[in-house]
Amino acid sequence: MITPQLLAYVAISVSCILKVSSLDTFIAAVYEHAVILPNTTLIPVSREEALALMNRNLDLLEGAITSAAKQGAHIIVTPEDGIYGWNFNRETIYPYLEDIPDPRVNWIPCNYPNRFGHTPVQERLSCLAKHNSIYVVANIGDKKPCNASDPQCPPDGRYQYNTDVVFDSQGKLVARYHKYNLFMGENQFNVPKKPEVVTFDTIFGRFGIFTCFDILFHDPAVTLVKDFHVDTIVFPTAWMNVLPHLSAIEFHSAWAVGMGVNFLAANIHHPHKRMTGSGIYAPDSPRAFHYDMKTKEGKLLISRLNSSSYDPGVVNWASYASSIKAFSTENQEFKSTVFFDEFTFLELTRVTGNYTVCQKELCCHLSYKMSEKKPDEVYALGAFDGLHIVEGSYYLQICTLLKCKTPDLRTCGDAVESASTRFEMFSLSGTFGTQYVFPEVLLSDSQVAPGEFQVLSDGRLFSVKPPSGPVLTVTLFGRLYEKDWILKASSDLRAQAPGVMLVVIALTVCSFSW
Repeated sequence: MITPQLLAYVAISVSCILKVSSLDTFIAAVYEHAVILPNTTLIPVSREEALALMNRNLDLLEGAITSAAKQGAHIIVTPEDGIYGWNFNRETIYPYLEDIPDPRVNWIPCNYPNRFGHTPVQERLSCLAKHNSIYVVANIGDKKPCNASDPQCPPDGRYQYNTDVVFDSQGKLVARYHKYNLFMGENQFNVPKKPEVVTFDTIFGRFGIFTCFDILFHDPAVTLVKDFHVDTIVFPTAWMNVLPHLSAIEFHSAWAVGMGVNFLAANIHHPHKRMTGSGIYAPDSPRAFHYDMKTKEGKLLISRLNSSSYDPGVVNWASYASSIKAFSTENQEFKSTVFFDEFTFLELTRVTGNYTVCQKELCCHLSYKMSEKKPDEVYALGAFDGLHIVEGSYYLQICTLLKCKTPDLRTCGDAVESASTRFEMFSLSGTFGTQYVFPEVLLSDSQVAPGEFQVLSDGRLFSVKPPSGPVLTVTLFGRLYEKDWILKASSDLRAQAPGVMLVVIALTVCSFSW
């Protein structure tokens, strides 16, 4: 008979074993995968055809997993949509789905492949983990039957979920996460009834998991860090880069810094749709990253990380900015659009200077010095304080120093990939009304700047040495989660939304049904 006392003893024993055998560091791997896409996603294929396509992708994943294991990796993360691609509807995705059980069933598919029906994809992933003694994180589709007794049951009698799975080094299914914040167009999948907070414990730390568009919202992303105290996030994604503020390596590395966790981001490699940008990010600096718009091959990244949580100390993001007077300037403010949001800008007309620009409750302060100012390059300081409503509804406060696309100020906020102007120093701060601020520094050719900037406890983002390359943007990207829904957009904005949606298809953030 299992008594409460015995359960408590077992729990304490397991905890002690994990602590005694824990590792101070671990080796992480992420694989940016050049996915093999199906010939068609407009009409359903047979299960056999779907399996054939998935096995071709699994062959490539197997190569990366085997290579990572040989290099000592403890865990590898692979991308969202990496096993079958995208552009499906509910019917055409169905042959690719498997029933993925709750991990509490204590199942090693490699040992018992038919325990939960025909699950060859889970079996193969499990065997890859087991035979290589490595944790494997992958993204596949889950199906769950339902009937009329469930008032929310879809008309086709099943729920379909965008799902992350984790198999431990013995091949055991230890985590299953159903993506909560589906991106526009992911109509092949259902939204779970409530956000799932999924963690798994290892001898090299506690891990949390979420997928792609989830990163922009409070649940489950912030909850995993603040309430469940994970050390590392694993993040399968199919992320399409949107400059100037939502490039994959730029924003994902900033999230790691802002939240004080390790962040393992595995992206699809598909340059034709601007999908690239994977990385292994520590909370103090990127450890490894990959951004490649030129080649068609995938890329395996491997790096060592600390296992335990990083405590950067409390940052009061508004402290410094609220304590100083606004810098005076004779420059005229102007408006320009960044990803459909109207920012208030000031042009940086001098080689060195101090500027303040405000919008609503947010004032942004910048001090800077350029090595020299290229006459054909224009930089501006911008502020945005408002509800973004294009591909999702989320409230932003953003302070940004950015390069304009051309000397025409109306292009400030357009995507820019290269620059020539070098800065000797910068210091950026803002009167943020949130503790959730993500510091971004992106250099020419979409490169991040490891070890070249720092965040002070008073909220200043500043350069610790001259940036190693010309600057594209220096940004403090703030999220006010509590304002996502309480501020109702005006009927005029809502009326404009359908027209904006037609344009955003070309500027999307995460993968969806293309």
